[in-house]
Amino acid sequence: MRLIPTDPRRRATLVAAAVAVVCAGAVAVVVTSTMAPTPTPSTTAIAAPSPTPTRTPSTAPSTAPDAVDAPANTTIAAVRGADVAVSAEPRGAATTTLENPQASGAPLVFRVVDQRDGWVQVQLAQRPNGSTGWVPDSAVSLSTTPYAIVVTESDNTLDLYRGGEVVDSYPVATGTGGTPTPTGRFALTELLAPTNSGYGPYAYGTTAFSDVLNSFGGGPGQIGLHGTEDASSVGRAASHGCIRMHNDDITTLAKTLPLGTPFQVR
Repeated sequence: MRLIPTDPRRRATLVAAAVAVVCAGAVAVVVTSTMAPTPTPSTTAIAAPSPTPTRTPSTAPSTAPDAVDAPANTTIAAVRGADVAVSAEPRGAATTTLENPQASGAPLVFRVVDQRDGWVQVQLAQRPNGSTGWVPDSAVSLSTTPYAIVVTESDNTLDLYRGGEVVDSYPVATGTGGTPTPTGRFALTELLAPTNSGYGPYAYGTTAFSDVLNSFGGGPGQIGLHGTEDASSVGRAASHGCIRMHNDDITTLAKTLPLGTPFQVR
């Protein structure tokens, strides 16, 4: 297994686990968290998240549906311990407890969308899309990332932002009319190396889920950002909802983007 090279501030623990990955249901291993420094994840047994999510407003830069969600800096929260309690509001009763690392073996890292009185509001990787919850800031390590990625379905492109400015653009494949890629403001949650053919060298899991498929290929219908062995599909509406990239391009992102990075589809 290979450790993705990162700059010294982003070195992370390497963890291996067999999983069913995102919408493709691909078998994979966790490669690395590629995030800011965090404590070594615990190996406590994994428990499934509660089926009852909370949904609260996000603090995105603009409420306009098509406004670009690419802040100059985004706060990310890496869970310190073996689990974290999630509440519907600051200082509220816990509605669920999430285990760290995740079922895939990846460390539990959130995108932070608000902070208040010792609590942080984070995006959750569960249905419905847009689910958030509050966790005490004492349970997480906070850092920031200047990166964001924005997928525009109308022209099948992915723009890479750093510090609020576009620094690169890549062609991608998005969902077909029957299985569209959901639009919204999401985050990257795990980085995996698929071991079966068809999905390229790397796959990011995200907080987005298909609006059409509740399960697919052994996975939960979670939207992934991954490579592909079908290069001809890139640049078209061709997937079951996941975002496909050329393998060289997803490799570049895998060396760059920490977990918790904003991921928008518009």
